[in-house]
Amino acid sequence: MPGPARRPTPASDLGRASGSAPLRIGNASGFYGDRFDALREMLTGGPLDVLTGDYLAELTMLILGRSRLKDPRKGYATTFLRQLEEGLGLAHENGVKIVANAGGLNPAGLADAVRTLAEKAGLLVRVAHVEGDSMPVPDGFLTANAYLGGSGIAACLRAGADVVVTGRVTDAALVTGPAAAHFGWGPDDLDALAGAVVAGHVLECGTQATGGNYAFFGEHDPARLRRPGFPLTEIHADGSSVITKHDGTGGIVDIGTVTAQLLYETGEARYAGPDVTARLDTVRLTQDGPDRVRIDGVRGEAPPPTLKAGLTRLGGWRNEVVFVLTGLDIDAKAQLVQDQFTDALARGGARPPAEVRWELARTDHPDADTEERASALLRLVVRDQDAETVGRAVSGAAVELALGSYPGFHVTAPPGKGAPYGVFEAVHVPAGEVRHTAVLPDGTRTVIEPPSRTRELAPLDEPPLPEPYPATATGSAPLGLIAGARSGDKGGDANVGVWVRDDDAWRWLAHELTVDRFKELLPETADLAVIRTVLPNLRALNFTVRGLLGEGVAAQARFDPQAKALGEWLRSRRLPVPVPLLADVSLPEVTA
Repeated sequence: MPGPARRPTPASDLGRASGSAPLRIGNASGFYGDRFDALREMLTGGPLDVLTGDYLAELTMLILGRSRLKDPRKGYATTFLRQLEEGLGLAHENGVKIVANAGGLNPAGLADAVRTLAEKAGLLVRVAHVEGDSMPVPDGFLTANAYLGGSGIAACLRAGADVVVTGRVTDAALVTGPAAAHFGWGPDDLDALAGAVVAGHVLECGTQATGGNYAFFGEHDPARLRRPGFPLTEIHADGSSVITKHDGTGGIVDIGTVTAQLLYETGEARYAGPDVTARLDTVRLTQDGPDRVRIDGVRGEAPPPTLKAGLTRLGGWRNEVVFVLTGLDIDAKAQLVQDQFTDALARGGARPPAEVRWELARTDHPDADTEERASALLRLVVRDQDAETVGRAVSGAAVELALGSYPGFHVTAPPGKGAPYGVFEAVHVPAGEVRHTAVLPDGTRTVIEPPSRTRELAPLDEPPLPEPYPATATGSAPLGLIAGARSGDKGGDANVGVWVRDDDAWRWLAHELTVDRFKELLPETADLAVIRTVLPNLRALNFTVRGLLGEGVAAQARFDPQAKALGEWLRSRRLPVPVPLLADVSLPEVTA
C-alpha cells in the first residue's frame, strides 16, 4: 500500500523553488464524466504538490451553455464540486494545490461554491479563479470563449491560492501555470514553458497516458489495465519532466503510452498555445525506469499573436433509427426498407429532411450460432432545421413499416421525436482583445497582459527521412501488426498519429505511409485535404484530415463523431509489409 502523501511546498513559498526537487503535478480528470473517485485516489495514493483536472471539451461547452440557459447560476462542472466534498479536506491536510478548468462558463460561480463548501467543512482554504475567456456571443450562438494560457493560474498561485478554478484555458495551461509559479518562469523562458506544455498535453487526458485506449494493450497483463492509475509528472526547473503514476496503481507508463498521448489531437510540428509554441519535432522520450518516461529536449518559440476561440451554437435537429436485418438477403432487405421509408414520407405529405444518411453495417456472420451474430444494422440518420421534419414525420414513417416490410423487421429502439444537435466553430482573435484576468484570493483583480513577443505560425519544412528499408519480400498484413495509432478530433478535423517502435520499422513506415497510401487505406478521406507531419524523434507520422467530422462532435455527423477509432480502422487495413518486420509478430485472429 502507498504511504501517506507528504506535505509539499507551502503556498507562501510557491515561486521560490530551491534545489533540484521537481514539482509533482497529477491529473484526476480527462473529461467531464471521468472516474469520480480519481481525485480522492490521487490525493491518497502518494506525494503530490498540485492536482489538476480537465473537465472541458468542445462538446462540454455546448452542454454547459444549455445548462446555463436553464439556470444562470450554473454553467460549471458540478461533478468537480461533489468530488471536493471529500477531496478538499484531503488536499488541505496534505498541502496539495488544486487547479481545474471546471469553472466552464461561470468560474466565479464555482469559486464561490468552493468557498461555501470550505466554510461548511471548517477549512481555511484560499480560493481564486481565472476569467476573461468569455467573449461577446454573436447572434445565433450559445457560447464564445477564448483559450487562455497558464499565466492567470500562475498569478493566483503566487498570491497564495490553494484552489484555482478557471474557465476555458488550454488543457496544458493547467500544468504550465503551476510550473511557472513554482519555478519563477517568465514569458521569455520559452523552452521551459514548451517542456511544461508537452508534459501537460500528456497528462490532460488522464489514463490515456497510463495504458488506456492503447493500441498495443494486448502485450500487457490484462489485470494491470483493468483500472489504470491516473498520471502525474515530475517537472524540473528547465522544463524537462518525467511522466509516471503513483506506486501500486494499475496501468503502464512506457515510451509507447506516452508517444500515443503526445500524438493525440495534435496537428503539425509547431504546437501553438497562448504561452508558447512547442516544437513537437524536438521532443525526446527515454525510459527512466519502471513506469517512468523522461521528456526532454523540447524547444519553444514565441506564441502566435492570436488566441484560438471556440463558438458553439445549436445547429438544428436530428433523429436516428437503427433497423436490424437478420439472416439472408441483407442487401435486398436494406434496399426494400429504404424505398419504403422514402415512399412513406412522401405519402404522409412531409418534405424529406435536409440531410438523410443511410449506412449498412455488415455485422452479420454466415451460419451464425446466435441471432445477434446473424444480424446486420442499417442506420438511418436525418438532420434538419425544423424539429417536426425529423420528429414525428420520421418516427411515424419508420413505425408504420413494422408489419409490411422485410421479414424479421425490428429496430434497436423505438423511434423518438428527435433531439437538437450542436455545432462547434473555431476562430482566432488578437490576444490583446481578450481581457485575461486573475481574481486573487483576496478579491484583487489582476489583468494578465499578453506576451510581448509573438511569432506568426508557419509550417516547418519536412525533415530528412531515414534511408528506405531494403527491398525484400513482402506479405499482406494489417498495419497494426507493426504500428500503433491514436486518433481524435479538433472541431471538424480529425487527426491520426501513427508510430513504430524500432528504427527498421521507421525506415519502412516513413516511406510507405504517404498521404496517397493513407487515403487509399481510408477511402472516406480520399476527397479531403490530408496533411502529413513527420516526427523522427518519435518515429511517428501525424495525419490531419480536414473536414472529416463535418461541424464537429456535437453535430454527430459520423458513426464515430470524435474519430476515436479512426486510427484503429487504419491499423486494421492490410498493405504489403516486409517479411523481416513480421518475423516476431503474431498474426491477428481472423473473424469470418
